[in-house]
Amino acid sequence: MSQIENEKVLVVPGQEIGDLSHRPGMGTYASDGKIYASQLGIVNERSGYINVQPFAGKYLPRQGDSVIGIVKDIGPNSWFVNINCPYNSMLHGNETQWKVDYGTTSQYLNVGDVILAKINHVDEIKRVNLTMKEHGLRKLSSGQIMTVDHTKVPRVIGKGGSMISILKENTGCRIFIGQNGVIWIDGELEGIAKASQAINIIDKNAQIQGLTEKIREFLGVYEAEEVDTALPLVEEPEAAPSPENEEPEHQDF
Repeated sequence: MSQIENEKVLVVPGQEIGDLSHRPGMGTYASDGKIYASQLGIVNERSGYINVQPFAGKYLPRQGDSVIGIVKDIGPNSWFVNINCPYNSMLHGNETQWKVDYGTTSQYLNVGDVILAKINHVDEIKRVNLTMKEHGLRKLSSGQIMTVDHTKVPRVIGKGGSMISILKENTGCRIFIGQNGVIWIDGELEGIAKASQAINIIDKNAQIQGLTEKIREFLGVYEAEEVDTALPLVEEPEAAPSPENEEPEHQDF
């Protein structure tokens, strides 16, 4: 792999980022034995793939992503959900754990309700189908939501969940981060306010070194911490959300 990956620098479309000793991943293409960036972003390598994570832009849903959405309209057998992306997203009654009869959708979810769901399928014309059938997917009651740039999600979580652990432990809040950049926070009002402010700091300063210490200082925590590095975007989440009888958890990267 080239020096670019090690430095985690910003690359532009058409820039060479590696060779075929790795496999071309998202945001890349291969030509003449070399791998090139196909979009503006940050290079990362995972499981033998070279990826370019978009530096900014709209969230583009992918099958298997865990997301937080807001119900924006109701049909006789489905709900239309805003998941912070450019495409229409729908949750069908058959993709829930409820027995939803035709015309009874409003008995289960109403406009403005917040749900924890998963991307079930994205078709060829970019229509997004959601599911809540898997264990742990559900309506999120109480709490509040906020939105960050979806490219900053790994930074809010931190390496091995380190940053989100600091936030939860020092605000007393339950926090779930959707891969679409929508975050649910629940707890005491003071804790919610503090967590929200800390997440805003992370969102605005994701590329700086020493961010972990900056957040520790904001939260009044002064324990020694391993050396922090600049934004290492992005690895793909793998963990499933928590069971229904537990608090929602973050996704580990």
